[in-house]
Amino acid sequence: MTQTMEPQTTGPQQVADDWFAAFESALTAGDVDAAADLFATESYWRDLIAFSWNITTVEHPDGVRDLLEHTLGHTGPHGFATSEPPAEEGGVTTAWFTFETEVGRGQGLARLIEEDGRTKAWTFLTTLYELKGHEEPRRDRRPMGAEHGATKDRVTWLERRRAEDEGFGTTTQPYVLVVGGGQGGIALGARLRQLGVPSLVVDKHARPGDQWRGRYKSLCLHDPVWYDHLPYLKFPDNWPVFAPKDKIGDWLESYTKVMEVPYWSSTTATSAQYSAETGEWTVEVERDGTPLTLRPTHLVLATGMSGKPNVPVLPGQDVFRGEQHHSSAHPGPDAYSGKKCVVVGSNNSAFDICGALWEHGADVTMVQRSSTHIVKSDTLMEVGLGDLYSERAVAAGVTTEKADLIFASLPYRIMHTFQIPLYDKMREIDADFYRRLEQAGFQLDFGDDDSGLFMKYLRRGSGYYIDVGAADLVADGQVKLVQGQVDHLTEGSVVLADGTELEADLVVYATGYGSMNGWAADLISQEVADTVGKVWGLGSDTTKDPGPWEGEQRNMWKPTQQEALWFHGGNLHQSRHYSLYLALQLKARHEGIDTPVYNLAPVHHLS
Repeated sequence: MTQTMEPQTTGPQQVADDWFAAFESALTAGDVDAAADLFATESYWRDLIAFSWNITTVEHPDGVRDLLEHTLGHTGPHGFATSEPPAEEGGVTTAWFTFETEVGRGQGLARLIEEDGRTKAWTFLTTLYELKGHEEPRRDRRPMGAEHGATKDRVTWLERRRAEDEGFGTTTQPYVLVVGGGQGGIALGARLRQLGVPSLVVDKHARPGDQWRGRYKSLCLHDPVWYDHLPYLKFPDNWPVFAPKDKIGDWLESYTKVMEVPYWSSTTATSAQYSAETGEWTVEVERDGTPLTLRPTHLVLATGMSGKPNVPVLPGQDVFRGEQHHSSAHPGPDAYSGKKCVVVGSNNSAFDICGALWEHGADVTMVQRSSTHIVKSDTLMEVGLGDLYSERAVAAGVTTEKADLIFASLPYRIMHTFQIPLYDKMREIDADFYRRLEQAGFQLDFGDDDSGLFMKYLRRGSGYYIDVGAADLVADGQVKLVQGQVDHLTEGSVVLADGTELEADLVVYATGYGSMNGWAADLISQEVADTVGKVWGLGSDTTKDPGPWEGEQRNMWKPTQQEALWFHGGNLHQSRHYSLYLALQLKARHEGIDTPVYNLAPVHHLS
């Protein structure tokens, strides 16, 4: 009997194994041309400090070749292997992998495709997650804690902590000073603490979390809980999906204590100056009104993803008899019952404030100056985030850490192509909601290319609203809506450029924030701010994100043109994820590990 042999097909495991074997062989041989040839004509390699000691993306085989020509000689990458069975869908093989370099251990995610009969990488993410010999004291490496037995002159845990706190600025100096004690500074402080880097977080507020407690009382998280965990310590399983601001404030305060973050509250940094000769900063601070001088080696500005409040300067502000303030200083609605309130702007803060004022019986008018992207929080949670950050994702084995890497593996150049279908679906689901808004005269947009919230956030950091409640008030006409630019104020009104006059007892400027660069100008100097250039944005050449293209968040979580100056911030997700890579960069420098930076961020001046 003749037996017919079925043709053999290559499964995703073999596809991935063969590609990684060829890639490692090329790297071991120092053949950068052969390694670059394993990448598709259109391809993207995103590296989070593993090869580049930077956060950078290179594009196409030429970019891969350039990266390897500059980094391969001192990186020593090896040991590439899949860490779980690869999967294939729609012609794309997705493979999780681990690897090592001379100094650390890494992990990544590759998407492999067929091109001209060969397997090639389409997207390739490499990340460093620990340094050899400097692993975090976690799990089987955790400290013993108790010191059993009798010891003369024993120093207790509390005494050590107090001595550390009291020693900074006198007997010791922090290697890293973090200015800003919100979620970004706290997350980074926790990472540095675990890595054993002498560090100090300073913040002007009286307690950790007061940055949240001090805002208008209707403020809450618009991102769901699964997206917002901090490093090491996740929210409890019964934590609300959208947490109120004071609950977040309490969590940040307790997190700071539990994670033993060295934290000085009621401390204002007043000036900073870097000496290239000594390789250290001189930072003047006032702690509880007492002046002190700190001399850290590295300075991190963790003052949020935004800079100083943008408060428009308008004719008539000096004669207006009512109250006026920026949204960041809004105390809440209680004092404005029965008052005529004008909120200038149509972003998250504007809607939150309008909604709260309406709830307390105020007569509220929103001034929309430009089109705004709105997405319902529950739709965003289900459609936009559900595959990565949700209970169903957790049930499918997608941990927070894994979700972060999946999100990070999408190069910014093509991320919008993944986002557009999601927001098309959201528009379809909530078509009636959007129809009512437009009928009310509200100007809607979904970003320059209809890619929605995340791209708008990454490109410009503003111009959107996540929720529905206050937007429904606008759609129903209960919060009045006008469009235009404010021309001037009178004693009792806001006057638009078209002559529309709005009576007002209160004017709230929900007009956003400047670049984080402004904090550097205030604390250090305008010269240093100019040297660093623009902070945030991708250079996408879309609205409020002028080119040239950089492909990463400008100057965030990575070396800048000013030696030993770093920027850290963003939402809770970014504070959690990118604090690891910033902390590892600082740890490597603290240990004297060579950190040659590939593709140092260029200067993009503010415009």
